[in-house]
Amino acid sequence: MSGTSGNLLTTGGGSGAAISCPHGGRATSTTGASDRAVLVNGAPVATATHNYVVTGCPHTVGGVPEPCVAVRWTADSSGITVDGAPVLLDTSAAQCVTAAFVQQGPPFVQPAQREVTVR
Repeated sequence: MSGTSGNLLTTGGGSGAAISCPHGGRATSTTGASDRAVLVNGAPVATATHNYVVTGCPHTVGGVPEPCVAVRWTADSSGITVDGAPVLLDTSAAQCVTAAFVQQGPPFVQPAQREVTVR
């Protein structure tokens, strides 16, 4: 392992990180609920195969709407995989992009607080 650290991202279920574009639009996973290989707090762990869409981005250029519509992730080389796909961490590199794939900056990721119980 390369020493990469961070919190696992999940694809929702109310326990995931809050992810937004640089302009305040909300990013959510579009991966179906059938993807349940590994769960954290009941939500699937996000991997490099998951797609994230951005809604509500108000960004304009010269008065013309140029909203972020997706987040493109670059999975870390942590060595951790789910079904062969690298997991996404809250520290994974990413870019928010327009419909024309113009990069508009990295998303803001507010990690979810996790409760750990040791028995």
